[in-house]
Amino acid sequence: MFRVRAFRSRYSFSSRSRSEGDMFWLTMARFLVLALLTLSSFSSPTRAEIFTSIGQMTDLIFTERELVQSLKEYIEAEEMKLEAVKSWANKLDMLTRASTSDPEGFLAHPVNAYKLMKRLNTEWTELESLVLQDPSDGFISNMSVHRQYFPDEEDEKGAAKALMRLQDTYKLDSESFSKGKLPGVRYEAELTVDDCFDMGKLAYNENDYYHSVLWMQQALRQMDSGEDAKTPKADILDYLSYSVYQMGDLPRAIELTRRLVAIDPSHQRAGGNLRYFERLLSKELRDRGRSQQEPADERPIQLDTYERPKDYLPEREVYEALCRGEGVKMTQKRRSRLFCRYQDGDRNPRLLLRPMKEEDEWDSPHIVRFLEALSDEEIEKIKELAKPKLARATVRDPKTGVLTVAHYRVSKSAWLEGEDDPVIERVNQRIEDVTGLSVDTAELLQVANYGVGGQYEPHYDFSRRPFDSNLKVYGNRLATYLNYKDEPDAFKSLGTGNRVATFLNYMSDVEAGGATVFPDFGAAIWPRKGTAVFWYNLFKSGEGDYRTRHAACPVLVGSKWVSNKWIHERGQEFRRPCGLTEVD
Repeated sequence: MFRVRAFRSRYSFSSRSRSEGDMFWLTMARFLVLALLTLSSFSSPTRAEIFTSIGQMTDLIFTERELVQSLKEYIEAEEMKLEAVKSWANKLDMLTRASTSDPEGFLAHPVNAYKLMKRLNTEWTELESLVLQDPSDGFISNMSVHRQYFPDEEDEKGAAKALMRLQDTYKLDSESFSKGKLPGVRYEAELTVDDCFDMGKLAYNENDYYHSVLWMQQALRQMDSGEDAKTPKADILDYLSYSVYQMGDLPRAIELTRRLVAIDPSHQRAGGNLRYFERLLSKELRDRGRSQQEPADERPIQLDTYERPKDYLPEREVYEALCRGEGVKMTQKRRSRLFCRYQDGDRNPRLLLRPMKEEDEWDSPHIVRFLEALSDEEIEKIKELAKPKLARATVRDPKTGVLTVAHYRVSKSAWLEGEDDPVIERVNQRIEDVTGLSVDTAELLQVANYGVGGQYEPHYDFSRRPFDSNLKVYGNRLATYLNYKDEPDAFKSLGTGNRVATFLNYMSDVEAGGATVFPDFGAAIWPRKGTAVFWYNLFKSGEGDYRTRHAACPVLVGSKWVSNKWIHERGQEFRRPCGLTEVD
């Protein structure tokens, strides 16, 4: 025992040496246990009986040979495991050096954000299982401490859905994401075959065969080009063929299933699926009065190969086109009615010496942009105050008035009071000065951060009341009618009336995406750091202006920070008196 302790003391100078020493003695201990277990499988003769039985001795020779071979296999397995862990460590060391040098810039690339979710939810867990095969208290302790901060399966799923949302909104094919070909990116990021397969599988499990086809096709394309992967090609073909069938493309489903059968003739589903698909196609041909099958389309599957399924949002196409900068109805005639000016808040003392620069963004409804609304120092302070409070953004339930999470709003937000810091009080006062409206009854300053695929689908800021058929209707009202809700009590608990106006501060530039769009009249307003936009949600009569239905487009590349102030009706009676008609 003294020799053992003395020998191990040589490995006590560093954590690395300790781990190597422990590995050596763990190996020896396992070898001894294995030897004892093997020897115990024999009968237990006396020492004289062993020496006099050459047969038994020769058996022991071969037993020892097997033990040595076993020991070599164990050492080889340990070395392979150690090499795998080292490879992981080296790869992640390089990755974290890049990511920690500019966290927001790194995560501005949506693929980096998705892969971070995936690594922490899936791959680190796999590494944990690998290390657990040889218990390491330090690693497990660290995992236990930090696991509470890890994203879970829902987070990984959400990040994957965000990539698909960006794919749809900005009409990007899967290869653009897989190869990191996105506008305005500063960091390279690519998706592997396994990443693409996981994306497709997630869509498949959600019965989203449209996206399943796109991502399985990309996985197959990369594998066919020679990229290595853990995922078997048979699995990709299995998912892809059935997803293509679900999209109604029987010829291509048959061709893909035949490839699957050629790779794996014993596949438990492929043969049955192939016969089923062929029967369905034969029936279709008979019903059409045709006897010969057309060859399957050999062109690669693209975004427009299959029609994207419709969803709950009737103005989806208009909204997404505006997000891409398409369909903006800014004519020369309209542009000629837009002006810029210095805003002194009707000779407000705080604005006389330094009036606010104001630009018209849209004529009707009137939307203005204030320049230099926030300084860089104010923006950083607001972000500093908000970050510890950020939580999944909520919307006010139209029936109960309670704030709840909604799938159509994907961001994190925090609410800041004037008492939190003099900067917040100063910003609130500035909003009152430039708008001429009281903020005493306004909601708290809401700070929101839109990360990968962050968005807020078309919505109204005001609560809707029972529809007045005499109300003059502007523009295209189809979306309004289809989405109309009676929600007169949404702000009843506040006791401050409806949201009369919205003041929206842009606290960051966005490399790509992230516009504020108004589908009804075709406006798109792009974020510019330090500026703010302002519009009225209600007519002077208190009736809602349904043209102001708007959306925050998904952030394609970048991190979008905004803060907004929702100003309410109470307190504005003399600041914005009623007009002569319902729509003044």
